[in-house]
Amino acid sequence: MSKRQATVWAGIDAGKGHHWAAVVDETGATLWSRKIDNDESAILTALGEILDLADEVRWAVDISGTPSALLLALLAAHGQRAVYVPGRTVNRMSGAYRGEAKTDARDAYVIAETSRQRRDFTTIDVPAQLAADLALLTAHRSDLVADRVRMINRLRDVLTGVFPALERAFDYSAQKGALVLLTGYQTPAAIRRRGRARLTAWLANRSVRSANAVSATALEAAQAQRTALTGEDVAAQIVADLAAQILALDDRLKRIDRQIRDFFRSHPQAEIIESLPGMGPILGAELVVAAGDLAAYADAGHLASAAGLVPVPRDSGRRTGNLHRPKRYSRRLRRVFYMSAQTSIIREGPNRDFYLKKRAEGCKHVQAVIALARRRASVLWALLRDNRVFTSAPPVAQAA
Repeated sequence: MSKRQATVWAGIDAGKGHHWAAVVDETGATLWSRKIDNDESAILTALGEILDLADEVRWAVDISGTPSALLLALLAAHGQRAVYVPGRTVNRMSGAYRGEAKTDARDAYVIAETSRQRRDFTTIDVPAQLAADLALLTAHRSDLVADRVRMINRLRDVLTGVFPALERAFDYSAQKGALVLLTGYQTPAAIRRRGRARLTAWLANRSVRSANAVSATALEAAQAQRTALTGEDVAAQIVADLAAQILALDDRLKRIDRQIRDFFRSHPQAEIIESLPGMGPILGAELVVAAGDLAAYADAGHLASAAGLVPVPRDSGRRTGNLHRPKRYSRRLRRVFYMSAQTSIIREGPNRDFYLKKRAEGCKHVQAVIALARRRASVLWALLRDNRVFTSAPPVAQAA
């Protein structure tokens, strides 16, 4: 039997059906390498065998999402912590080792070796119950929004083929009344037969705002087209079905939004996050999910860097000051700061003043919004550090 080690490094190539784990010692020699089914009993068996190899095991995985959720939870339950080794890093490091083969066993070995040689990888924290709930809700909401966009595009495409004037008349992504209209009337002839008065009453009975204006616009479009196109009847059925599905999806999104808002506002720092202009409960929930434990960021620069808002130098020889956009950052966290910054410039205030200042300096719109997002990351970090809400007036400086 091999001698028990003081410290070993375990690299895990995670997957949906199974994982592959490799354990190396301080010299890089492989002590243990095996396939592990993504099952609780199999993971626990492998965990016990690996823990028996050394006094301390340092774990590393290449996926921190859904496929490795059970694995990470079991590690946390046994007092073990794992670091996240990005797939890009594993790919780059593979070229430093002999051979060109690409197997799960080799990837696991590279992960273990990389974590042995580098000590700057981010530790994976198993999210608390609130963060886990918000992660599921926000991910589900993103899927529903994507489905809604797809169905609206499909509806407009079908409607253009039989009634282009009505397709141009409304913004179906924002006007509920137009979708309600399409559930009952989709062709020029049907709208003309109904007439303005009866169409207005039909829409009003279905709680459509500005029913008179919607019926007038629809009737004007119907008067502009007297020709019945081929396939009109089948297209009308498809349009009515899509409109009904979009309306039902809107109701689901409203319920999800209320649920996200209620969950988010139970977060201890929700009031502080939501006080920042442009940061509502939806973006606030995505911030909690994307950023994780906000106390883990040592300063505002670390938070901005995680969001990809800090340029990275690319200097060589006499070429200095050459900055470019970073490649390794949280896309979701960057989107939160970018969208909230873009929303905050709609109204008068310090955010809009800073944006206009950057535009006056020659920055384009996207550059100015990114600069504002970087400033807002610093402001948010300071608010969370001081445990106070945002105010337009700066706080009074206290004597040392």
